Amino acid sequence: MSEPLLQVSNLRTFFSTEEGIVRAVDGLSFTIHKGEKFGVVGESGSGKSVTALSVMRLIEPPAGEIVTGEITFKGEDLLGLKDEEMRKVRGGQIAMIFQDPMTALNPVYTIGNQLIETIMLHQSVGKSAAAEIAIQALDDVHIPNPKVRMEDYPHQLSGGMRQRVMIAMGLSCDPDLLIADEPTTALDVTTQAQILDLMLVLTEERNTAVMLITHDLGVVAGFCDNIQVMYAGRLAERGTTDFIFDDTLHPYTAGLLGSMTRLDEVREERLYSIRGAPPSLIDPPNGCRFRSRCDFAKEICTRDTPLPREISEDHWVACHFAPDLDLIRVKGEPVG
Repeated sequence: MSEPLLQVSNLRTFFSTEEGIVRAVDGLSFTIHKGEKFGVVGESGSGKSVTALSVMRLIEPPAGEIVTGEITFKGEDLLGLKDEEMRKVRGGQIAMIFQDPMTALNPVYTIGNQLIETIMLHQSVGKSAAAEIAIQALDDVHIPNPKVRMEDYPHQLSGGMRQRVMIAMGLSCDPDLLIADEPTTALDVTTQAQILDLMLVLTEERNTAVMLITHDLGVVAGFCDNIQVMYAGRLAERGTTDFIFDDTLHPYTAGLLGSMTRLDEVREERLYSIRGAPPSLIDPPNGCRFRSRCDFAKEICTRDTPLPREISEDHWVACHFAPDLDLIRVKGEPVG
């Protein structure tokens, strides 16, 4: 395996509120290599987006703060960089696609102006050269008449077209890492598939690593090499896509899989439903944070926090009883 492109160790990102301290990310570690497609999956509030914003150093005190941890990119400590140095990394070497392109794009500037500004900020080119790069970037994401579209404002484009503009903007400076924060959430199913296929082709051509954040395991199934499942700010399970889907070890991951509809089999029972709701991250429970929703919880789960363990090569799980649980029923697979 090559040297890590991004290495996050023991990351803790907290937010101050009137009710107390929100432990949004609480002791998370992971590694992404050059060209890797890395999925981050979990329910809303599991800490996925906060992890991405922490990597980009977009968590600003006093409301939010990276309390502890290390974030190393290409061997350089991002948390130790000055703001001016980090601005060169952000957008140039690490790019991010946000959930809602309508709010991410500036409504009072044309698409062309915003692309040109990004390119000139991170590349040593003039305005005319930046315009040519921007037009090519729009063409790469299959936007018709890219030269004409340069003059359009965000509100003149459909949701799918705006998301293509965000991909063009993210890849225009050839970053080493692209963070995509639920890039298909607001799109219809057909457009979702088109956007994911487009991202996969373009990043494969450039050997760009991707950190794809989503709440839907179906989205990462055909896209990612490795998947990290998060729950309540912590790691639940991490492994290759094959391991996560075929050799599931954590009850939470099994519950997510069991709640998915499948077109390749006839289901006679209702989809599995994970009972309850995620815990408050202001006052999280002792022991395992998933225990109140888990069908397999025992007394030890209320007392001891399960630490991530490597069960097999590159397959990690934070559960006291893995790999000995029978998760077939939870996953909704036929028995026998």
